[in-house]
Amino acid sequence: MASKNLPACFSRIATLLAFIVIGLFSVSSVSAQSVAAPDLKGDLKTGLSSLSTLYQQEVDRLEKKQEQSKSLYADGLISRNEFENGEKALADARAKVDQVAKEIASANQAPALTTDAGLNLIGSDRPWSTGNSRIDGLIRYYGSKYSVDPYLIFCTMSQESGFTSGATSPKGAQGLMQLMPDTAARYGVTNPYDVAQSIMGGTRYLKDLLTMFNGRVDLALAGYNAGEGAVMKFGNAIPPYSETRNYVKLILARYTKKQAS
Repeated sequence: MASKNLPACFSRIATLLAFIVIGLFSVSSVSAQSVAAPDLKGDLKTGLSSLSTLYQQEVDRLEKKQEQSKSLYADGLISRNEFENGEKALADARAKVDQVAKEIASANQAPALTTDAGLNLIGSDRPWSTGNSRIDGLIRYYGSKYSVDPYLIFCTMSQESGFTSGATSPKGAQGLMQLMPDTAARYGVTNPYDVAQSIMGGTRYLKDLLTMFNGRVDLALAGYNAGEGAVMKFGNAIPPYSETRNYVKLILARYTKKQAS
C-alpha cells in the first residue's frame, strides 16, 4: 500500500515545491523593487542630520569663543557691544539647531516619500517630474510643509536652474533654487548646493513672498527674481526690468496653463 502511494506523494511534493519556488521568485521580485525604490524620506533625514551636525559645530565654536570673550570683556579688552554681538550670534546659532531638530521630528512623523507621493497635494493635480525622483519627493514634501503649490516650486526651479543642483549664476546665485548668499543665510541654508537645503530655503522664500504680496503669484515671482524690495519700490508692482518681466512671464505661462487644465 505504501509503495503504491509513493508516486502520488512525490507528485504532491513536486507540486508543493513548485508553489514554493514561484512564491520565492515573487518575494524576490518584490524585494528587488523595494530596494530599487529611492528612500526619499531617508535622504531627507540624512540631509537634515548633516545640517544639524554643522549647526551644532557652529554652536560649539561660538560657545568657546564667547567664553573667551567673557574674560576679555571683564578685563576691559573688548567693548560691551562686541560682547553682546557675540551673545546674539550664539543665540542665533542655537535657534538654528532647535529649528533643524523640529524639522527632523517632522520628517520622522511624515509618511514615507515615494515617486507617487503627494500628487494630490495643494493643487498639484497634474503629473510632473524633474527627472529625479528624490528631488520630486523633496519638492512635494516642502511644498506641503510650507503650503506652497509644489508645481509652482517645480516651475520656479526649472526657470532658475534647469534642475541642475550645481548651477551658479554670474550674479552668484547658487543651487537648484538659485539662492543668493544673503537669502540662503536668512533661511539657515549653509550649503546651497545641497538638494534638500536648497529646496527648503527656496520654498520658504516663496512662501514668505506669497504672504507678503497677499497671494499674488506674479509679485512673489518678481520678488524671487529681483528681490522683494524692488517690488515694493515700484508700488507693489512687477519692476520695469526686462529680465524680471520676462522671468515672471515665462513661469506664469507654464504655471497658469497647468491651473487652467
